[in-house]
Amino acid sequence: MTSRITDIPGIRVGHASDLRAATGVTVLLFDGPVTAAVDVRGGGPGTRETDLLDPERTVEGIDALVLSGGSVFGLDAAAGAVAWLAEQGRGFPVGGTGGPAGGTGGPAGGVRVPIVPAAILFDLLNGGDKNWGRFAPYRDLGYAAAQAAAHDFALGSVGAGTGARTGNLKGGVGSASAAVAGTGFQVGALAAVNAFGRVTIGDGPHFWAAPYEREAEFGGLGWPAQMPADALAFPARALPGGATTLAVVATDARLTKAQARRLAVTAQDGLARAIQPVHTPLDGDVVFAAATGAVPLADPVVDLARLGDAAAQVLARAVALGVHAAANLPGHAPAPPLAPEGLPPAWRDRFGG
Repeated sequence: MTSRITDIPGIRVGHASDLRAATGVTVLLFDGPVTAAVDVRGGGPGTRETDLLDPERTVEGIDALVLSGGSVFGLDAAAGAVAWLAEQGRGFPVGGTGGPAGGTGGPAGGVRVPIVPAAILFDLLNGGDKNWGRFAPYRDLGYAAAQAAAHDFALGSVGAGTGARTGNLKGGVGSASAAVAGTGFQVGALAAVNAFGRVTIGDGPHFWAAPYEREAEFGGLGWPAQMPADALAFPARALPGGATTLAVVATDARLTKAQARRLAVTAQDGLARAIQPVHTPLDGDVVFAAATGAVPLADPVVDLARLGDAAAQVLARAVALGVHAAANLPGHAPAPPLAPEGLPPAWRDRFGG
């Protein structure tokens, strides 16, 4: 198995998918509260509880992060994860000592409130059956994804990447990790790739993230011997609704909320190295950063710079891995290359490997 964000102790990942609707949810679950921050670059984001991640806000730690398909409907997924966490007695204590395992209630009227920021991507025009009536499936999917969280998890067309797409290929969930050279830290990344832009160079098989690849993890093709004429061409396929790549970078370093914010900002470069174009008005690109706090910084400036550089590289790998691992969905025939709706073909079906 390739490296994963769960190589960092204290992090688990769960997926839940609805193949008929061509959508799903991914939950990152932390064993205990972690310091977190967010950086939003896309022109059309959709988020929940991201304001509390600002350094001046009261809450210092979060319990989980939710990435969901479904556009605005997908924000319900966080409620499902909150419900699962509440059953475990997890959350920010308010009014007393908080609740014991098995419920939110606590002595002397105290309660625990699970802190679960979330972000959504747009997959409403991918050919799936979105006629779900009054209640969209995302709350149940969020609960199921939290319940399924584990160290080992799948990549590709699962969870939030189930119905994802890019400018020319099927999108998906990717993840990678690495040790930070010259330090005792680890960094990891997870991305749900649903970009307006392309992850490959032009319309060929080579990935923009090729310089950061390790052990041929996404095909080992490198860059083409000569850049194709369409390498930097603006994607031709109309995307009337929107796109969005959602990502999380995580580390075992001990960071403040302000330092975690800087990590998220620097890690955004990983999206720019892996997607062309990126951060457009049609995307809602969001990068979360999470720090478990196991290893203190020796040098607050230099160590943070090293962490940011490593996080950007790992995130670029995660983006490529998500597209490389994606598969065509059962019952959903690939759409023509320039179709405004439906799912484009998967990289593996077009190029093999």
